[in-house]
Amino acid sequence: MIEKRPMDDILDKLARILNQEKKLGYQNRAVLGGLDRFLRNWADEAKARAGLRADVDRVDSVIAQLADYTQKGHEERAQRVNMALGLLGPTQDVVLSSDMAAIPSLPLHDVSQWPPVSGNGDGSSAPHGHGVRERGYGGRARKDAAGMSDKPNRMASRAKPSAGAPRPDSSHPDYSKTTKRTTSVGPEATLRARYEPPGLDSSVSYLQGVGSSQTTRLQRLGIVSIRDLLYLVPRRHVDYSVMKRIRELTVGATESVLGTVWEVKTASARSGMPVTTATVADETGTLQAIWFNQPHIGRTLGTGKQIVLSGRVEENLGRPLFKSPDWEVPEADDLVHTGRLVPIYPLTQGLTQRGLRVLVRRTLNRWLPEILDHLPLQLHRDAELLDLQSALSQIHFPDSQQLLERAQRRLAFDELLSLQLGVLRRKMEWQEDQPGYEMNVNAELLESFVGSLPFRLTKAQERVRDEILADMRQPKPMTRLLQGEVGSGKTAVAAMAILVAWANGFQSVLMAPTEILAEQHYRTISMLMTVCTGEEEALLGTGRGPGVRLLTGSTKKADKDTLRREVAAGGIDVVVGTHALIQEGVAFGRLGLVIVDEQHRFGVMQRAALRQKGRNPHLLVMTATPIPRTLALTLWGDMDISIIDELPPGRQEIKTYLLGPQQRQKAYEFVRKQVHLGRQAFIVCPLVEESERIEAKAATVEFERLRKRVFPDLKLGLLHGKMHASEKDVVLSDFRQHGLDILVCTPVVEVGIDIPNATVMMVEGADRFGLAQLHQFRGRVGRGSDKSYCMLLAESPSAESEERLQVITQTQDGFVLAEEDLRLRGPGEFLGTRQSGLPDLRVAKLSDVSILRQARSIALELLSRDPLLRLPEHKLLAEKVARFWHAEGGPV
Repeated sequence: MIEKRPMDDILDKLARILNQEKKLGYQNRAVLGGLDRFLRNWADEAKARAGLRADVDRVDSVIAQLADYTQKGHEERAQRVNMALGLLGPTQDVVLSSDMAAIPSLPLHDVSQWPPVSGNGDGSSAPHGHGVRERGYGGRARKDAAGMSDKPNRMASRAKPSAGAPRPDSSHPDYSKTTKRTTSVGPEATLRARYEPPGLDSSVSYLQGVGSSQTTRLQRLGIVSIRDLLYLVPRRHVDYSVMKRIRELTVGATESVLGTVWEVKTASARSGMPVTTATVADETGTLQAIWFNQPHIGRTLGTGKQIVLSGRVEENLGRPLFKSPDWEVPEADDLVHTGRLVPIYPLTQGLTQRGLRVLVRRTLNRWLPEILDHLPLQLHRDAELLDLQSALSQIHFPDSQQLLERAQRRLAFDELLSLQLGVLRRKMEWQEDQPGYEMNVNAELLESFVGSLPFRLTKAQERVRDEILADMRQPKPMTRLLQGEVGSGKTAVAAMAILVAWANGFQSVLMAPTEILAEQHYRTISMLMTVCTGEEEALLGTGRGPGVRLLTGSTKKADKDTLRREVAAGGIDVVVGTHALIQEGVAFGRLGLVIVDEQHRFGVMQRAALRQKGRNPHLLVMTATPIPRTLALTLWGDMDISIIDELPPGRQEIKTYLLGPQQRQKAYEFVRKQVHLGRQAFIVCPLVEESERIEAKAATVEFERLRKRVFPDLKLGLLHGKMHASEKDVVLSDFRQHGLDILVCTPVVEVGIDIPNATVMMVEGADRFGLAQLHQFRGRVGRGSDKSYCMLLAESPSAESEERLQVITQTQDGFVLAEEDLRLRGPGEFLGTRQSGLPDLRVAKLSDVSILRQARSIALELLSRDPLLRLPEHKLLAEKVARFWHAEGGPV
C-alpha cells in the first residue's frame, strides 16, 4: 500500500507556499504574517515529524536559506526561494507492503540504504491527515476535532504501530482508491503511483480528526468540502478581548482573566449532576469558577496550570465568580476560546462550539496558504480591500473589531461582485446572442397620441418614456424594469412603447400575473389605442389603429383557436393575457415587444420561451411594488431601471391609522358611515402562511361572521385566491358596479383591482404584512375624487412591529417604506415570503448600498474589458463566479 510519510506533508506544505511566493513576485505575501513568522512555526513542526537525521538536516538547510527573508531585496529573495525549493526536492513515496512495513521509495539506482528504516523507527507507517482519523490504540477512539468520537475500525494488519501513531482507515471511501498492495520488497518493484493530495474542494473527511459521523454532522450545516469549512462564517463574535487582573474585574461585565489553578475538584450535586469547581489566582487575588455537568474539565485542569477564563463576572461572598465560563490553557499567544473576539458558529446536533473552533483553527493553519486571491492585486488595492487570506483568517479569529469589519466587507464584496458579474453577463447574453429589432420612433405620431390623452404626462413619465424609446431605437433588445407607484401612469408609458412597435410593424404582448389584472390592462390599452384614429392613421397610412385582444384561461376554446390563428398571421397587433401566454402555444408572426407586469422573477426560462416565439423582442418589466434600488440591482441586476417617482396632480393623500383590537368596533362604525355616504370598502383578512387553501377557508369564516353579526344590513362579497376566475369576475364586476358595499378578501386584492368609489381599506392582522404590501393595499383606495382612509388593525404587535407600522402612518412615499421594510425585515420577507429566489448570501446584506454599488461598478468595468473573463489575470475570478452560481443553482 502506497502512502506518504508524515514528513512529506510538512515538506509539501512549504513547497506549495514557496511556489505561491514565486507566483506573487516574491512580495512576501504567500502566507499571512510573512514567511519569517511562518518558518519559525514550520521548523518546529517539521523537526517534530522528522524520522531521519537527514530530515532534520534538510530542515536546517532550508531555514538557513530563507533566514531574514523579509529584509532581503527582490533578486535575493528569488534566489533563496529557488534554492530552498531545490533543497526540498520531490517528496518521497512510502510503500506499505503486505505486512504493512514502511519502505521509503528510493531512486532505482541507489540501494545503499537497503533495507530502509521507517520514519517511526519501528517499521510502522503513519499516514498523516488526509482521510485518516486520529486514534489511540487502547481500543478507545479519541474524540475528534469537533467534540465527538467515532468507533475505531479493526486493524488492517497485525503489525504493531508505534505508540500514538494514527492508523490508516482503509474504510475511507477515497483511501482505498489511492493505496495498493505489493508483495515485493525490492526497490525495483516500488510502485511510483503517487497519492493524489487533497485540495480545497476535497471532502472534509480528509481533515485530521474528522471521521464519518462528524462528516455527516458538518454536511448538515452545508459543509461538504474543505473550502466550505473555511467559508463557514460565524453568526457573531463574543468579545472576550478585555483582559484584566482579578482585582480589576467588574461584576456584571464580560471579561477575561489569566490566572493559575490553585485547586480543582469535582463533586456531585444532590441531583447527581457533577459540579466542577476551580480556584484560580493571580498576583492580585483569587476567584472561583464553576462548571456544571462537565467532569472532563476537572480531569484536564491540574494544580499549577495556567488558564484563561472568559465570561460574565458574578460575585460570591465578596469574591469574583465565573459560572460556566469559556476556558483555555494558553499556548503561546494563540488563544481560540478566550481572551479575544471569539467566533460563535451555527451548530447542529453533535457539534460543539469548542470543537468547531478547534477544527476551523486547525484547517486555517493547514489550508489557508492554499487559498489564492481571485481578485487581481491592483483591483483589491484600488478598492481598499483586505487580501483574501487575511479576510478569511480575520472573519473567524479577528485581531480587532476593525479587522473583523474589514474582513466582512471583503467577503461581502466578493459575494456581490460574483452576483453582479453573473447577472450582467446574463444581460449581455440576452442582448448579444441574437440581435434585437431596431425601431424608428415617429415623433409626430407620439405627439398626436399624447395630445389625445385625457391627462397630461408628468415629468417623470416623460423621462421614463424617453429612456424606453431610446432602448427600442437600438439594434440590441431592451431589458428594462419600470417601477412606479399605483396610479403613477406606468400603463400610459407602456402604451406608447406598444404604439411605436405597432408603427414599425411589430406585435406586442402584455402579460399580467392574474386574470383580474389582465382584464384591467385589456380595458385600459384598448381605450388608449382608440386614440389612433384619423390623423394617426393618416400619418401611417394604415387605415386602422392597433388591434387589441384578450387571451386568458377563461377564453373559450373556439375563441382561443381563432385568436391563435390571427396572431400567427399577424392580424392581431396587441395580445393581453396572463404569464401563461408563453406556454399557451401562441405563435407570433412578428413579436417585437413583451411587457410583463407585476412579475418579480420573470427569468431565464421565460425569456427562452419568448425567443422561440420571436427573434429577440424588447422586454419591459413593470412593477407597482416600490423596490429599493439595492434590492432591484440584485433581483434585476441584468436590467436597466426606470422609476416614475412622481404622481399625477390631484392624487390625494390617504389618511392612515394604526388601531388596536379594542378599536375594532369603532373601525366597523366608520366603515358603516362611509357606506351610508355612498362609498365602498375593502376588508382584508389576516395573512395565513400555511397555504392558500387555509387562507381561503379563514377568509370564508370571517366573511360569514361579518355578514351575519357585524353588517347584516349591508351587501358583502367575498374574494380569495382559490375561487375560479369566472367567480372572481362576477364578484369584482358586482363590486365595481356598486352591487356590493364591502368586499371581504385575502391579499389577492394587492394588485389588479381598480374601484374609484372605494374609500376605505381596513386590514386585519396588519402586523403580519410587510410595509410594501400594506402600501399596495392602501393604493387600492383613493383612486377617485373622495377622501380615502386606510385602517391597520394589529392584534398584538411586538415593539419592532409597532415601530414598523408607525412608519406607514407617517409617509405616503412607497420608496421610503420599501427601504425601511428592507432594513427591518430583510430581502426575503420584504418580497412577501422567504421564497424570494435570491442567492444565499452568507456575508453580504442587500442593505450594504455602498458595497453593492462598488461591486456593480467594478463588474461593469471588468466585463467591458473582458466580457468572458478569459484574460489570465481573471482566471481565478472566473472560477470563483462559476462556483458561486453553481452553488446557487445558476442565474435565474
